[in-house]
Amino acid sequence: MKRLITLFLLVTLSFCGYASEDIELQEADIDLSNSESLERGAKHFVTYCLGCHSIKHIRYQRMALDFGVDEKQVVKDIAPEGASVYDQLYTAMNKHDAEKWFGVQPPDLSLIGRSRGADWLYSYLKGFYGDKTKPLGTNNIVFKDVGMPNVFWQVQGLQKPIFHRVDGQEQIEKLVITEPGKLTEEEFDLLVNDLVNFLVYVGEPVQLERQRLGKYVLFFLLIFSVIAYKLKKEYWKDID
Repeated sequence: MKRLITLFLLVTLSFCGYASEDIELQEADIDLSNSESLERGAKHFVTYCLGCHSIKHIRYQRMALDFGVDEKQVVKDIAPEGASVYDQLYTAMNKHDAEKWFGVQPPDLSLIGRSRGADWLYSYLKGFYGDKTKPLGTNNIVFKDVGMPNVFWQVQGLQKPIFHRVDGQEQIEKLVITEPGKLTEEEFDLLVNDLVNFLVYVGEPVQLERQRLGKYVLFFLLIFSVIAYKLKKEYWKDID
């Protein structure tokens, strides 16, 4: 049991990384009511992320229901070839290959939106830059010494860091595009924002429903409090 706990901690720490205290996170525009954005984000996840990462706590069928689209459309437009609408979002990469290529198995991203937050994810996905000292040739301004390749290099382009000195130490001031990608900066920002929007949705698919029901619960508690107060006065009036 202790060995399993130790292995879990090592895998978690290997992918957790940290954000530099001097890096200001960019703000993501999260709108879980925008079903078109969620649908695009799901498609981006399957295209760029599903090769390594799973989202095992949701099925394509649930996505179709929440996005308000036909199940066949989800299978056709989002799911990889051969997938069923009842399937969970499992990666095709097996554990053996993952450990061989990356040292550890890439984590499941079902709760990454809740654990990291939208702004961190948005800044992280936009923060890759070239670093020849790293095995994969990339690093990240938010996640130092990241063990993940830059899967967006073709659409975003290649970035390089601009350094400045603070107390005698070099720190990254910003990233600049050295080789443009297939998308403009605005188009790539939209791609990343849609992907983050989807990951936030996956972390709690019932969030909008919870917020909607919360209003009725608060209203009920308010009415119940009034009734309880009047009932208390009725019970205690003879004693007073």
